[in-house]
Amino acid sequence: MNRQDRISALKAAAKERILILDGSWGVMIQRRGLEEGDYRGTRFSESDYPGQMKGNNDILCLTRPDIVTDLHDAYYGAGADISETNTFSATVIAQDDYK
Repeated sequence: MNRQDRISALKAAAKERILILDGSWGVMIQRRGLEEGDYRGTRFSESDYPGQMKGNNDILCLTRPDIVTDLHDAYYGAGADISETNTFSATVIAQDDYK
């Protein structure tokens, strides 16, 4: 199914019923009990990126895509029709907290 097919299917479903959006990503990530190393992965060493990375949930898209995939699957498994991206704080201002 290509992008246009997915959009068409979404529009058709929205005409028939209320669609369900995923839930709180932050809570689901916190339940994982991740450590600093989970956020850094091999990509963001302390020498190149000093400061705390723990809590920077958006960075998990790069360092722990398996967790992001698991959460998407969990939301779809629970009945969500739509799952948003894990980019709640992917702005320059928000990322400034992790310098």
